[in-house]
Amino acid sequence: MTASDKTLTADKPRLTPKPGTWLGIPPFPEAVKTELQLSQQRKNLSHATHVIREKRVLRASEVENWEELRTAAEQIKDRVGRHLDKYLVQAEEAMTAAGVTVHWARDGEEANRIVSDIAKAKQIEEIVKIKSMVTQETDLNEHLEAEGIAAWETDLAELIVQLGHDLPSHILVPAIHRNRTEVRDIFTEEMGRYGAPAPEGLSNEPTELTNAARAHLREKFLRAKMAVSGGNFIVAETGTLVIVESEGNGRMCLTLPETLVSVVGIEKIVPTLDDLEVFLKLLPRSSTGERMNPYTSMWTGVRPGDGPQDLHVVLLDNGRSDVLADPVGRAALRCIRCSACLNICPVYERAGGHAYGSPYPGPIGAILNPQLRGLDSKVDQALPFASTLCGACNEVCPVKIPFTDILVHLRNKVVEHKTAKRPTIEQGLMKSTTWAMSSGSHLEKVHWGSRMAGRVFRERWLGPMPMPLASRWLQARDAEPPPSETFRAWWRTHREGK
Repeated sequence: MTASDKTLTADKPRLTPKPGTWLGIPPFPEAVKTELQLSQQRKNLSHATHVIREKRVLRASEVENWEELRTAAEQIKDRVGRHLDKYLVQAEEAMTAAGVTVHWARDGEEANRIVSDIAKAKQIEEIVKIKSMVTQETDLNEHLEAEGIAAWETDLAELIVQLGHDLPSHILVPAIHRNRTEVRDIFTEEMGRYGAPAPEGLSNEPTELTNAARAHLREKFLRAKMAVSGGNFIVAETGTLVIVESEGNGRMCLTLPETLVSVVGIEKIVPTLDDLEVFLKLLPRSSTGERMNPYTSMWTGVRPGDGPQDLHVVLLDNGRSDVLADPVGRAALRCIRCSACLNICPVYERAGGHAYGSPYPGPIGAILNPQLRGLDSKVDQALPFASTLCGACNEVCPVKIPFTDILVHLRNKVVEHKTAKRPTIEQGLMKSTTWAMSSGSHLEKVHWGSRMAGRVFRERWLGPMPMPLASRWLQARDAEPPPSETFRAWWRTHREGK
């Protein structure tokens, strides 16, 4: 089941991308105009983000060495980045020794093909999935559907998004833009088409909605022969995979199916179990405002008679090597997908996640998407500008990503990319200014021209500037004429020789 332009909300029309993908969503400045009209979505986002960030403040304040933990996480991630080749090989060797089949994928297409080939080799027609940002990034569900394989999301929020023919709008809570009434309507209309229907008279009470989802998913869990997950961390020294979650659906996917395929970005490595401890303290407090995740699953290879007996890990690059090559932008790879930056961002709170045109919205999306996908698309060119540079994201990030520094860096790269072949008028003016300021004789020539212009326009206002000097700012303002006497001329008359 893929996303479509169908909407189940009484609010104004949402963005309508090409079914199943983010293709078709316009650049942020255009997309946000549509999203800002969704008053109910803005209310949902404002309520949810405020609740989560207030809980984060409370839980962080309970940890005396919170800032030291953030610094430790930053340093661990930077060390991984400097020696990523070594840690990846170490992780592969450890996982292989534990009975895991390790695959390497250059891009999303290759990763998707690996997953579908495993399923087809076992004649599997449906799989269950744990919430995974990286498989959203690669459009795995849509690829599997094209191959005749149904992929069922089991995370409650992802289930809401999938049944609603929608797209996720938040890293942690994909259906954050939906309220309980909308969820009830989605369950009532859609559940019966893909499995156990919602009970008659379903209300919008959270308990009833949860029970409806549990009944709908239970039959899928019990008959599934294969599951697909992402991974929050891979411990290089032991080959241990780690997934944290809040509902227990992940634990079901990790224990019941015979085959488990985990698609994991190459940046998710941590060197040792001791290093993992740092992140397990930071992640739940930064994401859900909890002291610890209700479910933290760790598995190291195959155990006869216990859990899946055929384990696969797909290590995905998909542009991460390009990010690592940028000395400034590589800090984005520290991200542990906690969503703290989204919950504090005033732009995200009002614009919503869909305006960013990617599974990664908010500040992390603004710095990660353009680096992963490149700057050829207008969507990615616009994202570094989808920020006020207020710096709130810098303050809450558990791994100290310098968002504002990277945003400014990417803005510069966007301008360079756009003007590489077609220099702008502004660039021409700046080059002229550079020439004028490079020597005293050049500046004197400019002063001479200014003096002549001042004499021509003496006692007059220039008024709105003509093309090509016109701009919105100047069209609304009158420009004064240049002075008829330059500073150099004044100096010669009044000061020289004194």
